[in-house]
Amino acid sequence: MSGIKLEVQWSPVHRDKFIIWGNDIFLYEVSPCKDPLRPSCLRISEHTVAHLLASNTNQHYVKCIDIHPHPETDILLAIGQANGKVVLTSFGSTSFDSRGLIGKEFAPKHARQCNALQWSPSEIGLLAVGLDKNRGDHSVLLWDVVNGSMGGSSGDGLTAKPLQELGLSETAHSLTWIAQNPRSLALGMNHKHLKLFDLRDTTKPVNSTPTKAVFGLIADPHSEHHLASYVEGQISIWDLRNFEKPILTLSQSKPFTKMSWSPTRRNLLGSLTRDSSYLYLYDIQHAVVGSADGPEPAIAIERNVKLEPQAILASFSWHPSHENRLLAITARGKISDYTVIERITLNWSPSSKLIWTYGRQTLRYMNETDPAYACLDDISVKIKERALNDYGLKQDLWQNADLVAEDEGLKKLWRWLNTNQALMGEEVNCRVVKHPGVRAILKMGPYQSNGTPPKSEMNCVPWSDLGPSCQSAVRIYRSEERERALQLCGWRFERWWLESGSGAVSGMVGMGNSLNSFLDRLEAEEEGSHTRVAAIAIFNLRIRLAIQVLNGGASAAAATAVSMNGSGAAMVDGSNLNIVAMALSGYTGDKNSIWRELCLASRSQLMDPYLRAIFAFLTADGDNYDSVLNEAGMAVEDRVAFACMYLSDSKLNEYLERLAYQLTEKGDLAGILLTGTSEEGLDLLQRYVDLTGDVQSVSVLAICAFSVDLIKNQKVQEWLESYRSLLDSWRMWNQRSQFDVVLGARNSSDKPPQQVFLSCNFCGKSVSMYMQGINRNRGQYGRLGGTSNKHKISSCPNCRKPLPRCAICLINMGTPSGFLTQQRLFSDERLGGEVAVSTVGNTVIREKTLSEFSSWFTWCQTCRHGGHATHMSQWFKLHAECPVTGCTCRCMSLDAVVRLGSVSNKSESKNSI
Repeated sequence: MSGIKLEVQWSPVHRDKFIIWGNDIFLYEVSPCKDPLRPSCLRISEHTVAHLLASNTNQHYVKCIDIHPHPETDILLAIGQANGKVVLTSFGSTSFDSRGLIGKEFAPKHARQCNALQWSPSEIGLLAVGLDKNRGDHSVLLWDVVNGSMGGSSGDGLTAKPLQELGLSETAHSLTWIAQNPRSLALGMNHKHLKLFDLRDTTKPVNSTPTKAVFGLIADPHSEHHLASYVEGQISIWDLRNFEKPILTLSQSKPFTKMSWSPTRRNLLGSLTRDSSYLYLYDIQHAVVGSADGPEPAIAIERNVKLEPQAILASFSWHPSHENRLLAITARGKISDYTVIERITLNWSPSSKLIWTYGRQTLRYMNETDPAYACLDDISVKIKERALNDYGLKQDLWQNADLVAEDEGLKKLWRWLNTNQALMGEEVNCRVVKHPGVRAILKMGPYQSNGTPPKSEMNCVPWSDLGPSCQSAVRIYRSEERERALQLCGWRFERWWLESGSGAVSGMVGMGNSLNSFLDRLEAEEEGSHTRVAAIAIFNLRIRLAIQVLNGGASAAAATAVSMNGSGAAMVDGSNLNIVAMALSGYTGDKNSIWRELCLASRSQLMDPYLRAIFAFLTADGDNYDSVLNEAGMAVEDRVAFACMYLSDSKLNEYLERLAYQLTEKGDLAGILLTGTSEEGLDLLQRYVDLTGDVQSVSVLAICAFSVDLIKNQKVQEWLESYRSLLDSWRMWNQRSQFDVVLGARNSSDKPPQQVFLSCNFCGKSVSMYMQGINRNRGQYGRLGGTSNKHKISSCPNCRKPLPRCAICLINMGTPSGFLTQQRLFSDERLGGEVAVSTVGNTVIREKTLSEFSSWFTWCQTCRHGGHATHMSQWFKLHAECPVTGCTCRCMSLDAVVRLGSVSNKSESKNSI
């Protein structure tokens, strides 16, 4: 079949049969794939094969074919030929033989090419045929192949007569039936018109429009209003209700050869261009015609599907009932059975529920409990879990580190904040930056004062472990600010070369324990940290201690290997640590030694970053420590501490600025060590949020570690509002309120204004004690709270009209409610009465109730009757209706909280029985 234009077509009534035609016609049946394949089978997909059932080789000059669309056991074909004849045929002996249909011919008066034919989808036996132009004949003939009348004579006898004729002296390039309107026929005529005819009156078209897109005309099987046609490389989508111009135009660089609406999927149009290996699919969103605001433009989402690699497609056909399934045939005759994967409409709710479309009628659903959901690494799941555990609301900062143990960066950050708070002490609250970073401590960069920056003292310190024979010394810089920065980096121990009373470090206290104690504790806390401990020892010029640590690490690794090998686990090799310890023992400080030359050559082969840093330090050329400072595998705090010891003031400032920029770009929380909780650190935290989506951590960090002024920053306010909205979307009201309480406590002076108050029925002004009594007596708390009569206001403070009476005791209400807040103004003895005490930072907040709850106002929101709280509570313990005579309102039962409480009480009673 090579070199011949091939067409493929599914049978519209037989779900497992299709035909292929060129010069000959072949009938195939599709079945599931089974091995081994028979010789007559073609594999058309991974799961299906096609069996050749029959062939028809008696037809010549075939131009177009259509399969009878009405249910029959056998297949009936209508074949349009080059001379205009239409022949009915099938494959072998069929039931159509007995009806006299097989071999029946329908010929026009004058021979000309048949361009298109199509069976009517609604009327059995009605066939429309489109022909080339003939001056004295019609180009569109409608044949009734079952009940057609016979008339006239020919050489063979009587010939069939068309049921109807259209298009006198015109050319019919294409035609299509309107499926929802069985008597309507659309035609593409004369290279310049699309016409719509009603077969009940064929004297003139019902509608028409001028266009060159008259080829391949097809009607949308799901809509009676939409058509599609093409010319060259342009497809036009038409709406019969607005037929003046196409509602949508689709273009390709190559001419179109075929297009077809999907019979199973609305608005899906498949198309094929000349010499193309792609099938183009258009998901068309039609315009709304006749709307009040005028028609909206239609849009199309384009996709292309490659069915056969490096193959030119000749034709395709949609399956009549299987969703998105189609057959395609290449120019060389290879057939593919393909199902187009539908575009997925995905919805991801804030509550971690994922739902998406799966085909036309199926929805798939998944939530965080599904094992597959874990692969998404959804940060919202972690945020919700941490919020339920009061993340960021703990009393001590280090407690938050335990809640994020799985995230090493967050865990280190919270521990550093706790350390910073302990080191800074009371000095923290006096600073603009609540938790200053290393750059602020060193007064470098944006923290440099207007005066001369502090100078560091440079000392040449010898290698004490190597004895008097070693003449090598190392330049170390020190100052009070550098020592404090080293403590912020976690290096809290006494350095042996610091002399008590030295000018640079005089008065330094709280340095911590000895280096040995510090390294022992570090080794115990961090499993497998032998190389880091050894590196810190060597950076502090204690090479013998580093060798002992490495040997101890090798012994521990060997012991672990024995125990793990007994349980079947992989062995741990500690021999490398012994080798490194042996290599370190050969260090002499001689810059020209062969030891240094060999270490420089083999240092890059070491896998551990701290081991590479050790040998980079020991083989450094003068004060050039770039190989140590740029060792990315080392912890940031260790690199910063090393820089604080071995870099001059100018180089240290330059290095810290460069490192802060790098960490900010990566959103690495370790950069807070440099920036602290200052405005400089906001860019780093914003970058962290952009990369991780963890708005929770930056929000709780703000309320725990930011200064009051920094919390007011617009960027911080956006984080806080985003996190609060997230809690609201999850209906985590308790967590949201606790967060707001902590946030409000950070700025106790900024109290929100009162939004709800009582107003007088006569003058309409507020009778609230908040507005009247407290403001007048501010600063006179003792006098206001000394006499209970001062609290009672039985009339409106503005118009002096009496306030409503309690429905039970009939006494005028008017007792104020709420708390009066004082901040460390009085001793507990002077406060007297009921006192609530809370702490915000270092400020003690004492709140005294203005009156007992029993005397507060309360009333029904429905009938507006009420009284003192204690009286109403006692009344509704025994009664269901309002205490006011004549009122039948069941006040208490209207409260949703009471209804829930009653249900809970019933269940508890039932359980107790």
